[in-house]
Amino acid sequence: MDDAPPLSASPGSPRPGATRDMDKALGDGGMPLLAELGVSFDGYGAGWSEAAWVPTALACNPAGIVQGGVYAVVHDAAMNFATNSALVRGDRCATLDVQYQTIRSASAGDALRVRGAVTRAARQVAYVEAEIRTADGGLVSKATATFILRRKEPDQP
Repeated sequence: MDDAPPLSASPGSPRPGATRDMDKALGDGGMPLLAELGVSFDGYGAGWSEAAWVPTALACNPAGIVQGGVYAVVHDAAMNFATNSALVRGDRCATLDVQYQTIRSASAGDALRVRGAVTRAARQVAYVEAEIRTADGGLVSKATATFILRRKEPDQP
């Protein structure tokens, strides 16, 4: 039933040859909004992505604390990047749902790390998770999501 190629969520593992080259999306992930929020993707592999995030004033409320909805944007971007990095060229994904929890607050200027990882992928659906952590490893926010996968049909002989 699950005839899709397996996805690896291990950082540092080599990308299989069929994995999409996402180098052009490093930095703002192809979304200028992420750069404005202070996010910069700096690593990925088959089924995972990582980014540095130093929240800007745009990401924060008037008190300088990261606005809750901004976490959703950052989580979704990390999980989307992770999912796309595991797909072959021509395959696509789209977010079906995202749930996130904020464990502790972050402020403008904090040095944070973001990581998204595919935990399971079937033919049409991927389950993905993300975490945002402080520089010393403290959990700031975590998320889970479901993505629909639109795989291109293999060429017919």
